Amino acid sequence: MRAFVVDRCNTLLRFADSLDWLAPLLVRLFFGYFWLETGWAKLHNLDAFTERFINWGIPFPAFSASLSAGTEFVGGGLIMIGLLTLLTAVPMIINMVVAIALVVIKNVGSFDDFVELDEFLYILIFFWLLMAGPGKVSVDTLINRRLVLRNR
Repeated sequence: MRAFVVDRCNTLLRFADSLDWLAPLLVRLFFGYFWLETGWAKLHNLDAFTERFINWGIPFPAFSASLSAGTEFVGGGLIMIGLLTLLTAVPMIINMVVAIALVVIKNVGSFDDFVELDEFLYILIFFWLLMAGPGKVSVDTLINRRLVLRNR
């Protein structure tokens, strides 16, 4: 009986291990789409977005709003397909750090408030992508495989 249970557990673990590509893909698709969509909305309503930057006191509001919206739009698309994922995560993190430092930190009164910030969660997900990479099902992985095969 014990051998049967161990065998079934091992089979289940092998099956779960065979799906290790799925979580990074789903995170990239949904998280990337979120940023693609928000960037697109901001780019198509750039005057209102710039006005928010003016109200927040962000320097060079028209340029900063365009840069922020463009970073979200392009970054979201690149993350979705898993292209230049590591390079894309860096400006996305910077975008969130600026949002925290110049806008949302004013509403933070405690450590609990800080860790509950959406922007902090976004930074953690971008950091995970930066450290873990895009996963097996990505353009980055496809390019890397082609380059490795070509160099053999």
